[in-house]
Amino acid sequence: MAERVLITGARAAAALDMARSLRAAGFEPHLADCSPALTARASGTAGPVHRYASPVHRPAAFARDIRDLTARLDPALIIPACEEIFHLAALAEADGFASRVLAPAPDRLATLHAKDRFIDLCRRLSLPAPDGVTVTDRATLTALADAAQDVVVKAVWSRFGARTLIAPDPAGVAAVAPSPEAPWLVQRRILGEEVSFYAVCHAGRVLAFSAYGSGWRLGGGAAYAFHSASNEVAARLRPMADALAAFAGTGQIACDAIVDAAGQPWLIECNPRATSGVHLFGRSAAFGQALMGRGVAEPVAGLRHVAPALWLDGLPAALNQRRMAAWRDQRRQGLDVVAAPGDGLPALAAMADAAFFGLRALRSGRPLTEAMTADIEWNGRPFDINAWSRT
Repeated sequence: MAERVLITGARAAAALDMARSLRAAGFEPHLADCSPALTARASGTAGPVHRYASPVHRPAAFARDIRDLTARLDPALIIPACEEIFHLAALAEADGFASRVLAPAPDRLATLHAKDRFIDLCRRLSLPAPDGVTVTDRATLTALADAAQDVVVKAVWSRFGARTLIAPDPAGVAAVAPSPEAPWLVQRRILGEEVSFYAVCHAGRVLAFSAYGSGWRLGGGAAYAFHSASNEVAARLRPMADALAAFAGTGQIACDAIVDAAGQPWLIECNPRATSGVHLFGRSAAFGQALMGRGVAEPVAGLRHVAPALWLDGLPAALNQRRMAAWRDQRRQGLDVVAAPGDGLPALAAMADAAFFGLRALRSGRPLTEAMTADIEWNGRPFDINAWSRT
């Protein structure tokens, strides 16, 4: 019988491609989420999709559901794809099944996730990162922003480029209200090209690494089309991934960087979870083995995109920015990361998932990117282990 693997955060396109790679490698993937995850459910190649309660809104039910899934499926490994990783890793440590989760220990997860702690970590590891100061009150923020206006101001706990101000004017700074519970980071701005990398590591060793860039992004900064980074840029980023893997131990590490005019990459933030870098491995069996810690995978060069977003967001942007030639090249030459040969229904289901989160955004008054993570995100608040009690 094939070994089972449970992938949480099934809403993510990355989860779908991980499942395809695991199946290609001979494993039996199962997916789960606290959202409908219609894209994954529509796939004929991914695997069964299960449901668990929101770790944010119903932590006790989340713990019960994860325990039940783990008991029923007995997975060889649990691979988190989204920000449920923080809740899952903490629960796994409390319950004693942390060795079955592809994640660093909770304290190391927090260090990688918090933007100010990550910058401090880079200093300790001698990795290039722009200097930054954590602020917890508006007066300090205003003073720092006025003293050095070419800065980036961003919430310590944030994702998808949300709540980030680049070279903000006084009105933008005045709209920010830092506090000890919601700190912000004032960071030196680096001018250059934004690139990213994604790595899978086991026991401190990188088993899969991809570096990529994007010319197509949502307003908040989230990319929906990707291209492989140059060999030179990838070679400069790889030692950084190795150093962070030695710190993390086991898990997924994804970082954003800015390459300056001299060709030097500067690390600006880290996501210790799956990102779009997953898609550059071509749904290969080798990547499935790397996720399990049983082999090494190399990326496959080329263009990738999320087809629904390329049409819904990319086409209007291309028309407005007079980039139709580039948009056509991306559409024709790039591979859709949602649909796959013989598995086209997820592309249609992705529209339904987008409508679900769009309606949630309208009802909550939040931006779409925030609505997409509101039920799973973690913003530094200590976990209440008593909420996970079995009684």
